[in-house]
Amino acid sequence: MSGRNNQRSIGNLGEEAVCCYLQKQGAQILSRNFTVRGGEIDIIACKDDVLLFVEVKTRRTGALQSGAEAVTPRKQQLIVRTAMQYLLKHPYDYQPRFDVAEVEYSGSAVQNITYLENAFDATGLL
Repeated sequence: MSGRNNQRSIGNLGEEAVCCYLQKQGAQILSRNFTVRGGEIDIIACKDDVLLFVEVKTRRTGALQSGAEAVTPRKQQLIVRTAMQYLLKHPYDYQPRFDVAEVEYSGSAVQNITYLENAFDATGLL
């Protein structure tokens, strides 16, 4: 398996775990890997009149950089712009929220999910 395919399968492992986590919290998954030119959002879900735009970062247990640290201001800007494109195609009256899910794995098993609500907002990113 090539490095890129392996990265994608690790990413899928993390995204699947976060989808299950969100569903257990009562969220409805609306879209996965929503992609437009220049950006992608891993998971879009809704819960209690809040529209969740979730960036999933999957890392080996003990990685030097946390998932949240990998969501740089530039990455945040791309996520916000992509969310705006989603909202143009799928208008919701829900309050948008930008979350980051840090997934730790070892081998092929998820060890831990740290879910950061309101990890960032759109202020100053447009």
